Amino acid sequence: MFKRLPIFAVASLVMVVSACSPRQGAVADDPFERLNRSSHAFNKGLDRNILSPLSKTYTDVVPDPVEDSVSNFARNLSLPGKVVNNVLQLDLSSAARNSARFALNSTVGLAGLFDPSQKIGLVEKSTDFGETLQGWGVAEGAYLELPLFGPSNMRDGLARFVDMLFLDPAGQILKPPVSEYRSASTVGALLQTRQIYGAQIDEVLYGSADSYAQSRLVYLQSRRFELRDIANDDYIDPYAEFE
Repeated sequence: MFKRLPIFAVASLVMVVSACSPRQGAVADDPFERLNRSSHAFNKGLDRNILSPLSKTYTDVVPDPVEDSVSNFARNLSLPGKVVNNVLQLDLSSAARNSARFALNSTVGLAGLFDPSQKIGLVEKSTDFGETLQGWGVAEGAYLELPLFGPSNMRDGLARFVDMLFLDPAGQILKPPVSEYRSASTVGALLQTRQIYGAQIDEVLYGSADSYAQSRLVYLQSRRFELRDIANDDYIDPYAEFE
């Protein structure tokens, strides 16, 4: 059903976010803190009881080359959606680069299981609809922690679902069993990422006095730096001290 919704539905959602986005200030805008903390407690329990132990088992059992191929497959199938966002941002050079990566990895890289593009310096330009909205002037809005998906904000929370429902050509075209392989590879990539960044994640979730406040801070700073959101009073360049 969602795949048949007209594009003006996306535009309507964007207008709603624009109207609801309050002005960004020097402190995190968190009017939904009580609800966010409940979501955080749920996400933290999910990580402690399922995601963290499962990621350890996955990386212990699955050989590293297989892990890498699974993650490569998932990343490759996410490229068409990134190309759509590149075009919406009028970033045609990145659209061409991501398109070339997809073509090369899907053929020479055996359906994306390998990443020959990386070896010739054809680096992915990662992006999403949240960055597209920012380029259109939509403010980040209030902080949100989404169940299952984790830290976000009003703009990026909406954008995540737009990316999944509207701006994912691969997801709309693929049919079983390939679509099922993609879902499995996405889970595998998530488990590998959880294990790679396990020490940092554990420090935030289990090594801080207030894991909710810490995860909110880390998300906002890293996301604003990622988007070069210098208009925001909370923008912090984490690399400035090394310059």
